[in-house]
Amino acid sequence: MTFKNTTSMSIAMMLIAYLLFTMADTTNKWMTLLGYPALQIAFTRYAFQLVITSAEVSYRGIERREITENFWPLVLRGAALASATVANFFALKYLSLSMYSAIMFSAPIFVSLIAWPMLGERVGPWRWFAILAGFIGVLIIVRPFHHNFHWAAIFSLYGAIALAFYSLLTRKLVQKVRPHVMQFFAGAFGAVVLLPFAIWVWVPVEPEVWLMMFWVGFTSWFGHEFLTRAHKHSGASVLMPYSYSFILYMTLAGYLFFDELPDWYTALGAVVIIASGLVIWVREKRLKSSEANA
Repeated sequence: MTFKNTTSMSIAMMLIAYLLFTMADTTNKWMTLLGYPALQIAFTRYAFQLVITSAEVSYRGIERREITENFWPLVLRGAALASATVANFFALKYLSLSMYSAIMFSAPIFVSLIAWPMLGERVGPWRWFAILAGFIGVLIIVRPFHHNFHWAAIFSLYGAIALAFYSLLTRKLVQKVRPHVMQFFAGAFGAVVLLPFAIWVWVPVEPEVWLMMFWVGFTSWFGHEFLTRAHKHSGASVLMPYSYSFILYMTLAGYLFFDELPDWYTALGAVVIIASGLVIWVREKRLKSSEANA
């Protein structure tokens, strides 16, 4: 397969991944509005993922070294994803899909900030400028000192930070651990850790809601499959701009299913965050290009 075809395939995978995440989050919001606890929904999301990935693992297998040599990074990755999921499910009940998705896409800004101490990646003046601008974009959306401020935005912001850690850990693990093993470990970690909390808040589930919960588990698992495989074939420097399709998907879903439209502050903050992310993307691309030509 040529480089061009590989890149096109990775971009398509990214677009499909974020479409699947939009389906999952839209369904999550619907269930929280029906009165189902976020912890219960989060547990069933990971339980269904565990069932699906167990079948895949039984077919493809796990090499012992994949777990023994990478155990703690896998645990931290699972913890980051599970805690982000719970925080985001709490937030989705109260925030519009457009506001939620815009806050979530401050994650690349946090990735750049955390990559400096965690991976030793160089952060130059342009990156620092983009990081600062990204924080300003978040403040515009969240409006912490405005009378319309909602505490759920803090949960969504935590979710973005946790997903930044998850993204960096995935970047470290993707060349050492196969995607289906990472998916299985994340599903197992989330299901085991969230089980006692889910039992504590459990609400009887109607048959049609079980189908919605299965749909969330399936689309979340499938989305992460596409996302992980896209990054395996192409670097973040190529794929990052296409991740912003999530904001467009979520804004459309919010309008179609919940009659939501982003307000002026959310739209402006989203533009600032996207512009900041694209500055980071351009700088990373130029840095990799100069390193390759050196």
